[in-house]
Amino acid sequence: MKLRNLAGTALLGVGALAAVNTGLRYEGELEAPLDGDDGVFRWRGMDVAFTEAGDPDDPDLALLHGINAAGSSGEWRAVFDDLAADYHVIAPDFPGYGRSDRPPLRYSAALYEDFVRDFLADLHEPAVVASSLSAAYAAGAATGDDSGSDAVDVRGFVGVCPTSTAGPSPPKSWLRELIRSPLVGDALFNVVASKPSIRYFNADHGYDDPTNPGEEWTDYEWRTTHVENARFAPASFVSGYLNSDLDLAAALADLDVPPTVVWGREAEVSPLSEGRELADESDARLVVFDRARLLPHVEHPDRFVETVRESLVAGATA
Repeated sequence: MKLRNLAGTALLGVGALAAVNTGLRYEGELEAPLDGDDGVFRWRGMDVAFTEAGDPDDPDLALLHGINAAGSSGEWRAVFDDLAADYHVIAPDFPGYGRSDRPPLRYSAALYEDFVRDFLADLHEPAVVASSLSAAYAAGAATGDDSGSDAVDVRGFVGVCPTSTAGPSPPKSWLRELIRSPLVGDALFNVVASKPSIRYFNADHGYDDPTNPGEEWTDYEWRTTHVENARFAPASFVSGYLNSDLDLAAALADLDVPPTVVWGREAEVSPLSEGRELADESDARLVVFDRARLLPHVEHPDRFVETVRESLVAGATA
């Protein structure tokens, strides 16, 4: 009798957990976070969503969002329209993120490196503005990365707090598989991607001024982390499987255009000391934004747009 009661209690618990996970799923259509024309880049059987704006005859400028639990092209919301005044701007949602397809893959740095290379190669000598880990993927694409692949020609390069490592090293397979698991993994990710957790990350890591994201953006980040299969790409991120093996300083130094590195002075994850070291080793221009952390382009959009324009002019005359 006791065993039967225990089994019944366990089944009730599993059922309750499944019901909670289902109740937290966002069933609506995730809207585009940027103003522009929506498009689809078909890649390895996946539909990769992107938004583009500006005159198609202007130089191409790819905006590559950072990789985190709630990553999306909406990271560029504060600068997208202004950059589109001078460039043909294209901002994709990486596979597994935003409005792109999210198959339950074991996402890897190699997969994203291939995606960035193929996406950039489909454009016409684009300039690149890339955030965090995506900057390493883009630098590898622009230099060939010693992988035997042809380098993608780029006309300018701006990295925002660029890094090749944003998770544990070496990777932790048990953590990835735990988050990928049904029920428990779903519940764990729901905690990681809850609104209190999103607010904590934004205040502690992302923004110097915690009011900068606003509730509307927090709501969007919550929705993008609660669509079906939202946990699979972040499972690889938090467990270290999206870290790149690229020597980032060497890759930046090998670019055919002078790179610019942008950093927030108050950044604690990827602190400014790392930015200074990276800039020194790669001979990159370092632009430091006061009162900013990991997202200076959101906190100081006007200055950031001007920094991009200056960098791209320097690249065009290099």
